Amino acid sequence: MGLQCSKLTMCCWSSQFNASVLEAPDVDNDEKSEVDCLPVFREFTLEQLKNATSGFAVENIVSEHGEKAPNVVYKGKLENQRRIAVKRFNRMAWPDARQFLEEARSVGLLRNNRLTNLLGCCCEGDERLLVAEYMPNETLAKHLFHFGFRWETHPMKWAMRLRVVLHLAQALEYCTSKGRALYHDLNAYRILFDEDGNPRLSTFGLMKNSRDGKSYSTNLAFTPPEYLRTGRVTPESVIYSFGTLLLDLLSGKHIPPSHALDLIRDRNLQMLTDSCLEGQFSDDDGTELVRLASRCLQYEPRERPNPKSLVAALTPLQKETEAPSHVLMGIPHSASFSPLSPLGEACSRRDLTAIHEVLEKISYKDDEGVTNELSFQMWTDQMQETLNSKKKGDVAFRQKDFREAIECYTQFIDGGTMVSPTVYARRSLCYLMNEMAQEALNDAMQAQVISPVWHIASYLQAASLAALGMENEAQVALKEGATLEAKKNATAGHK
Repeated sequence: MGLQCSKLTMCCWSSQFNASVLEAPDVDNDEKSEVDCLPVFREFTLEQLKNATSGFAVENIVSEHGEKAPNVVYKGKLENQRRIAVKRFNRMAWPDARQFLEEARSVGLLRNNRLTNLLGCCCEGDERLLVAEYMPNETLAKHLFHFGFRWETHPMKWAMRLRVVLHLAQALEYCTSKGRALYHDLNAYRILFDEDGNPRLSTFGLMKNSRDGKSYSTNLAFTPPEYLRTGRVTPESVIYSFGTLLLDLLSGKHIPPSHALDLIRDRNLQMLTDSCLEGQFSDDDGTELVRLASRCLQYEPRERPNPKSLVAALTPLQKETEAPSHVLMGIPHSASFSPLSPLGEACSRRDLTAIHEVLEKISYKDDEGVTNELSFQMWTDQMQETLNSKKKGDVAFRQKDFREAIECYTQFIDGGTMVSPTVYARRSLCYLMNEMAQEALNDAMQAQVISPVWHIASYLQAASLAALGMENEAQVALKEGATLEAKKNATAGHK
């Protein structure tokens, strides 16, 4: 999906895309069908990424992209509705701006459906940021190590574990073929799951080591022996880490390689195998995976297999190859949000009358914790006048006098003393009623800036984008609204 930002001249997003577009990445023919919808790597301004992440809001920090402090990853959304992950480096991580840009551009030329592809970067002042595809379904570590109730009751199936290691091997083979054989700190946090439940390797680990930390974690038990001797990452070091991941998937635990090799030598495979997998695979398949892990964990780097041979060894082991990943994972599919809520349905049909009924019914209950609490001393005639504008707007909104409502709500917003996502949502609908789709989109986006996880803002964006003839982007916004609403309902159900 190409960037169509020229259609989205947001009043609240002051900076337009002025990014420099690099040469088109090299994509193999058999991969083009999967990745040709991705834009080419570009440079973003800091302002654009601030807007995309609601000012790097705490609510947008995501742990599932496998980064630890001092680096932080935020989820965000570009003006064309593309969801992104933004890694913000420690300020001392890349002191040389040219080195950072060259490295980011090099990684950005990669395009493969086994990677979380890098979409761009930002280098302004001391700021160093990377922009990648957003993966909504957590890390392998979270799925595998039973962090939370769902993973304890729905452990990952054997067929899915085999698919994970095959996809990872294919990712490493692709990167090696493109001259990017080195990967820094390959572990279960670096493997993420996309909206279809497919495993992908994070491209953040393909960036050469910088001052933000060592290439490997401080846990020496999992570090390749040659790295301990030389402090350098080699392609063979990556294969050693691949071997530790094979052990993770087999055992469901993070077992130190030395202990695992002792169990293998003693032929105590039962102690090495996740009890949740009982009856899911044959002895031959288990033995083959253990044999492959042993080869990867050889002390001498030259005795380890290369990525191509890993793919060849793992391909015939695959099970349930026709089953979609989201089915094997037991996660909701992106296309399975049905039925939509009344508001979601109304926005998908652009039934403005039905949208009006829902917005009037919910009133301002979703503004709790968002609107300003004003002390007694702060009450002034100007503030009272601002509140009166909102009240007049509400009366006009209820009476379906949408032009009058726009005028009154505008006076409230221009007053600048209070913020209300609901006012922006109501004015957005008023604009739609008056066939002012661009203004409606601006307000729906501003509502989300104020309240980043508010599903109503996403739904109204969907209706506005559809009115602008941007059907693909409208479907993305509708899907996001359904996801946010489902999460809100699930949270309310647990209280």
